[in-house]
Amino acid sequence: MDNKLTWMSSSLPLTSTSRASPAIAMAGSRFFPKSSTSSQTFTTQKGSGDPTRASVVHLLARAHSLPCSAASQAFMQLVQPTARFQLALDMLLPLLTSSADLAQRILVSFILYSMYAPYPISLNPFKSVLYATFVKERELAIEISTEGGFSEREQLVWVLWKILKGDGNDIGPYSPSTLTKSPLPPELRASCLFLDEETFMENDPSTITAGEPKQFAEQGASKNSLPLLPPATETKITREIDRENERIAQAMKLVLAARDRALTLTEQRTLTPLIPHLTSPTMITSVDLPPIVSYNPNLAYQLVATLLMALPNNLAQDISVYLDALTLLPPTLPSFDLLGRLLRNTSAIPDYSTGGKTTIADIVRSEVLGRFIHESIKWLDNAERDEHEGLVSDDRFAKGFKMLLCRFYSSLLKLSIVDAASDADSTEMSHFTLRHSRFEEANALYCILASSRFDPFYTMI
Repeated sequence: MDNKLTWMSSSLPLTSTSRASPAIAMAGSRFFPKSSTSSQTFTTQKGSGDPTRASVVHLLARAHSLPCSAASQAFMQLVQPTARFQLALDMLLPLLTSSADLAQRILVSFILYSMYAPYPISLNPFKSVLYATFVKERELAIEISTEGGFSEREQLVWVLWKILKGDGNDIGPYSPSTLTKSPLPPELRASCLFLDEETFMENDPSTITAGEPKQFAEQGASKNSLPLLPPATETKITREIDRENERIAQAMKLVLAARDRALTLTEQRTLTPLIPHLTSPTMITSVDLPPIVSYNPNLAYQLVATLLMALPNNLAQDISVYLDALTLLPPTLPSFDLLGRLLRNTSAIPDYSTGGKTTIADIVRSEVLGRFIHESIKWLDNAERDEHEGLVSDDRFAKGFKMLLCRFYSSLLKLSIVDAASDADSTEMSHFTLRHSRFEEANALYCILASSRFDPFYTMI
């Protein structure tokens, strides 16, 4: 056993706190406007209309914080066995050989390995591309190293070296983000990693060594002996870990499905207990929330509540991304239901701005509610303008949403979540209800707001 695992066992945590970046912009519509955030890596991918490929794109973009083995299992579940090879050719290989994000390239490398992991590496049809990438990236990393710098390619070189040695399973428990951020010891730098091309093609691992020049590796091979290496601690994937990774992969698949349809009760029962595993570190991106809220509001509530309780341990901007997504939800019944439940949730969470304690209800009221009301009014004004310009022929949606917004705000008043006498709370809503006072609900709400703002002397007259 070589010294590969000594480094991994001593310096790599099993999880990463980084969050995957959003990859796919939502399809443009009145309810879900196109997002300006999209993955540059995948914008030109072939077959973007294929739901399987779209799901794989989404998986690759946000699986950086999952163990490589769990992400690989999710890929296997998403893609039918007969389609995996062609999809790997069309989507995975271009990423491996491109200048894509390092964590993505590491994940792609592991997936290409794991597709044929039960067999020797010599039988893997992608071994030549993996080897060519190893040689190219190693040379570039050495070139930067000789100039006194340090290349982030070093981690990719080490991962490829492990895979080509046939030790790819050792990488499985670690996430791509962890692998990219963990420094390599000197003996595992790119200049110390060698693969003998001829021996590699013959799949003779006895000549694949680390920490010595190639000529010494060849001498060791001729003597049919391995160099003396310090003792290493082997990391094994137990049956329990493998079963847990399979459950997480299934949960990821259900989250992807929740963006496109309502989950069945059985699927929701399967996913609910696994939500903490998907939120710490988070696998849910801000662009996931609008469609999940639309199709599965109950699931969305559990996800958002868990995210708000988990994320204050990280940076403040981690929370703000999700809070911003809530403010831009369309004024629909699922959105009002979600906000209403969050505004009544008194679970304590750390306050990232003061370092003290707050509640989910308080942070949603202070950071989300006001802007959500503003964006809802703007959305309804745009819908009314489209109607007047003849862009839409049916105004039932706009009327219905106006009524829903008025009823939602009335319930906030009854629960004392907003103060009708406060200018900051009620000014914008007062103007909105006055403009639409021809509707019964808007007129009734305006009367409540107006009477609360007037001086009692004038109210009695």
